[in-house]
Amino acid sequence: MRFVDNPEAAVLAAAKDMLRRGLVEGTAGNISARREDGNLVITPSSVDYAEMTLDDLVLVDPDGEVLHAAEGRSPSTEMKLHLACYKAFDDIGAVIHSHPVWATMFAIAHQPIPACIDEFAVYCGGDIRCTEYAASGTPDVGANAVKALEGRAAALIANHGMVAVGPRPDKALHVTALVERTAQIVWGAKALGGPVPIPEDVNAGFAGIYTYLRANPM
Repeated sequence: MRFVDNPEAAVLAAAKDMLRRGLVEGTAGNISARREDGNLVITPSSVDYAEMTLDDLVLVDPDGEVLHAAEGRSPSTEMKLHLACYKAFDDIGAVIHSHPVWATMFAIAHQPIPACIDEFAVYCGGDIRCTEYAASGTPDVGANAVKALEGRAAALIANHGMVAVGPRPDKALHVTALVERTAQIVWGAKALGGPVPIPEDVNAGFAGIYTYLRANPM
């Protein structure tokens, strides 16, 4: 089981950085990290990232039972998505759900983001798939995300946004930002006639590196 050192500080730092990068607005999106004891630290519902403090973070067990929360605080409404990812992938320590503009356009169109930029597959494992649609906050969102995340560091959530996983919140945030940047570039390439694919054997080699790095994070 992969866990995060000082998960509370790591989650809060990533939340602030996610807002600074424009990957969410206001209270949208959510971040979690797994502690050494197997419990999860997750951002609260309806608290602006600009004002969020360590005391606002919520502690839940692997089944979503709240173990500690400040008065008036509750875990993110998308907690089921996080729980599904941790249960499916023992090799991750963090989950980030965000609403970046360009990647979300692909999610709304139910189109994958192709691994057409050199070394993209090193960090993401290959094309970023889009899930089947499920209503926000339902268990189906998590179940569908797990399918799309197989062998990948991120997935698009149909008509909603995206989810990224990694060994630590900062690594999952790096993937989130990379997918968003790639989505913007691919959109522009479509206006120029469409992106030219990287040879399959090259992407397969890059994906192999991703698999190694996922098992042996730096």
